[in-house]
Amino acid sequence: MIRTLWVVFGDQLDPSVPEAVGLDPERDALWMGEVDAEISSVPTHKRRIALFLSAMRHYRDARTGEGWTVHYHELTADPDADRASDFAGLLKQDLAELKPERLGALLPGDHRVLKTLQAEAEEAGLPLDVQEDPHFLLPLTEFREWARDRKRFLLEDFYRWRRKETGILMEGAKEPVGGEWNYDEDNRKSFGKAGPGEVPPLPRFEPDAVTREVLEVVETRFSDHPGRLEGFSEAVVPADARDALEDFIQHRLPHFGTHQDALWEGEPFLYHSRLSAALNLGLLDPRECIDRAEAAFRSGDAPLNAVEGFVRQILGWREYIRGIYWRFMPEYASRNALDCPDEADVPGFFWDGETDMACVADAMRSVLDHGYAHHIQRLMVLGLFALLAGVHPYRFHEWHMALYLDAVDWVSLPNALGMSQYGDGGLVGSKPYCASGRYIDRMSNHCGGCRYDPGQATGPKACPFTTLYWDFLDRHEERLQENRRMGFQIRNLVRKDDAEREAIRSEAAALMERIQEGERV
Repeated sequence: MIRTLWVVFGDQLDPSVPEAVGLDPERDALWMGEVDAEISSVPTHKRRIALFLSAMRHYRDARTGEGWTVHYHELTADPDADRASDFAGLLKQDLAELKPERLGALLPGDHRVLKTLQAEAEEAGLPLDVQEDPHFLLPLTEFREWARDRKRFLLEDFYRWRRKETGILMEGAKEPVGGEWNYDEDNRKSFGKAGPGEVPPLPRFEPDAVTREVLEVVETRFSDHPGRLEGFSEAVVPADARDALEDFIQHRLPHFGTHQDALWEGEPFLYHSRLSAALNLGLLDPRECIDRAEAAFRSGDAPLNAVEGFVRQILGWREYIRGIYWRFMPEYASRNALDCPDEADVPGFFWDGETDMACVADAMRSVLDHGYAHHIQRLMVLGLFALLAGVHPYRFHEWHMALYLDAVDWVSLPNALGMSQYGDGGLVGSKPYCASGRYIDRMSNHCGGCRYDPGQATGPKACPFTTLYWDFLDRHEERLQENRRMGFQIRNLVRKDDAEREAIRSEAAALMERIQEGERV
């Protein structure tokens, strides 16, 4: 007789969880399922599928080796062999067969999955034990207390509070190390004409037998999905994730801060950590990441601007975004502050990378090859284009979920819908992250070899970013002029005469028609 059947989701693969939540291998069992509906509802990147399935199977094998009973459902190359196509169907069957006394799980990273879990427990007449996910540094109860009665939910306020509460990068109880809370001003440099120099290679983790089997299943069953599997070498177990962390601390962290906003053709990783997938699957502990970075600063192996920037991403942004998600869901998912049409989807080149825009083509090569783009490629190339083109924010979120290795609903939705697309009206980001092609020219070497001129908004060489930027400001002028952080941009728009603005509108309309008809741009 099973006392507790504990559901382990694919983004909760911390090996310490079963014991941490009080399970007993003699009386309790784990349940895991590979679910076709979660993969095929949107055309999920092949590499993302492989990462999740391989990490899950390795987790199963490790727990089984420790004496746990794991009821596991594998996908095979043959869809007809599936017991059920969705999470609810699989769980329902096993609850009827296994007859546990209760059902348990950590809080899922997806509000929809939580509701499904609750519904299945209720239908089976079982008590449901949902516990806080210990893989985060701040319990949601404490975030809710911080957020209670607040009129603004600024990251900076949250981040400073967490620094004081944890003592991370602090001198005493109130003063930040170095006298400043963040070093953004030091972290926005381009590489200049010389470029980034020789970038340290990423560590590679060669596929073992388990991973090779997964790769074969994915290539066979999901052959029509986007992305490439060639060269798959992702961390799929905690030991590899920790090795990846150490490699970053030693070889890239010292240069991470200064150039974290820079772009360079053909360099998809630069000095970024590329640890987010391991963090979001539960393979890597966030506190360990912070501790190692802080130790590198204290020992003089990494400068403060780099370490603080990295710490802010984990202690600040990651925890803040999760809190925002659970504070405002499910209503948050329907927000559409810029009133984008429901049918406004991402352009076709967001799936195949076929475009003459050098910056977009380079970012999409990274996405299709690796299921990855660093944060400036996400926000100020791909996200920027979607924003300017009027893509519906939830459509952009769906695309983001499909193509990035590290995407889980709790982190993707506020980042994609909120920060990137301004769909939440300024809750996460206080202004739209909108810019012309000149921004990309300033931060990269893309524009020099591009057919488009970032300084032109109309004419045969007009940069689509620049055209759509001015059109975006024109379309939303009345709304944006109320935002004090948009004052400079709106004043520049107002300086344009009626003829110039009409020419931009016409150019933008023609461009969007070409994109919608599938023409190469």
